[in-house]
Amino acid sequence: MATENRINFWRRNAKVPGRYPKDTKPKFNNLKSKKASSFHEFARSTNDAWDIDEEEDEDFLGTPAQTSSHPSGLHSSSTQNQLQQNQSRDTETRVADSLETDDQDLQDAWEEDAECEHVNGKVVKSSSDVHLNTSSVRSTPQKQQSLPVRPIIPLVARMSDQNASGAPPMTVREKSRLDKFKQLLASPNTDLEELRKHSWSGIPREVRPITWRLLSGYLPANKERRELVLKRKREEYFGFIEQYYHSRTDDHYKDTYRQIHIDIPRTNPLIPLFQQPVVQEVFERILFIWAIRHPASGYVQGINDLVTPFFVVFLSEFVKDVENFEVAALPLDTQRNIEADSFWCMSKLLDGIQDNYTFAQPGIQNKVKALEELVSRIDEDIHNHFKRYEVEYLQFAFRWMNNLLMRELPLRCTIRLWDTYQAEAEGFSHFHLYVCSAFLIEWRKEILSMVDFQGLLMLLQNLPTIHWGNEEVGLLLAEAYRLKYMFADAPSHYKR
Repeated sequence: MATENRINFWRRNAKVPGRYPKDTKPKFNNLKSKKASSFHEFARSTNDAWDIDEEEDEDFLGTPAQTSSHPSGLHSSSTQNQLQQNQSRDTETRVADSLETDDQDLQDAWEEDAECEHVNGKVVKSSSDVHLNTSSVRSTPQKQQSLPVRPIIPLVARMSDQNASGAPPMTVREKSRLDKFKQLLASPNTDLEELRKHSWSGIPREVRPITWRLLSGYLPANKERRELVLKRKREEYFGFIEQYYHSRTDDHYKDTYRQIHIDIPRTNPLIPLFQQPVVQEVFERILFIWAIRHPASGYVQGINDLVTPFFVVFLSEFVKDVENFEVAALPLDTQRNIEADSFWCMSKLLDGIQDNYTFAQPGIQNKVKALEELVSRIDEDIHNHFKRYEVEYLQFAFRWMNNLLMRELPLRCTIRLWDTYQAEAEGFSHFHLYVCSAFLIEWRKEILSMVDFQGLLMLLQNLPTIHWGNEEVGLLLAEAYRLKYMFADAPSHYKR
């Protein structure tokens, strides 16, 4: 019975990630954890909060069904007032209270959002003639009226220099940094080491697109060659489209395309930009072409998230209010350039972490094990607390590695984090481990205040980061760098 309850904890209601139906919420009073003897056993016995079952997959493609979202979508404005109120409380009281009340707020916000999509939305037709139908969710007027008025924190816009309160005017220091970036980028041969040095602490929005292209290895340092390389690579990408995209309906690839088609609507579902048909078709093409050109891994759930920062950054080159902009209004050539650049930069990123997505995902398993060993050294209290309540690192850190913390942080924070990842040597493959360690230790008090398996997993899967901005990410990165400095070159200190 205990094992059955444990499994039910993971098989959550797909309609609202992380929430049980009111009449079916299982009891955990006598919950005993049984450790999975293997990664495959663990995967078979659990579902992540954003996954849906096969029957629901069929409903998605055949009949109108509620689109499932992932936990990052829960970082909506509906939780912000509570989080702001909680900041003034004692930390332990803040977490206990939030776990009791956030659930209903998230349900209300989700139902209100789904109702708006039903009223204003259209049946979306992809280039493969498969219809995406968004269904309405019953939401009473009384419930909608009961939602408090909440200040809006932009999820995407003002990506470079904002904190939770918005974008302050550019300071003298920020203007000086921007001038330094422009000077580096304007030189005949950009000094990439110097560019990385300045990018580590964040890249100004105005120069972020060209800087990301350079740091990812997509563009050459030589300024005269850049236009030629861009033209050639963009033509090459659309050559792949003409050559391969029609095969998405073939027997060999239809399952891959079907999974991509299901996952894309779940990508940042509460940000209007990513619900536009034009944007979803762009993501379909990018992911399908990447999958068939990388048969060793193919498409794996989570890769869809990795397109979004590149797409948003390259779109911001032409648009200020990215979050609500209609991409179809852009000239077709501009749309095509954004799509091609997003594909190539995502490909460069994945080249360094492809073992995360090959069979059995050995890269992720190794990183989760390394995280466990590192935490056991830097904070034995947290490590022993997890052991006491039989919490496995794989149960929460798998998603941290698979999605590079994208589902734990607002998108604006992910973009700032990636500034540093691209500036740091092996940022995505190696430095990310230390960021995850620092991120876990950040919630030390909250973790130690939880004295049951259910509470710990709920906390670790729904960490309250909606209010985070550049300052919090900067402190997180500084702590990660300190951990790397202490442990990366000291293997005997790192391992038991």
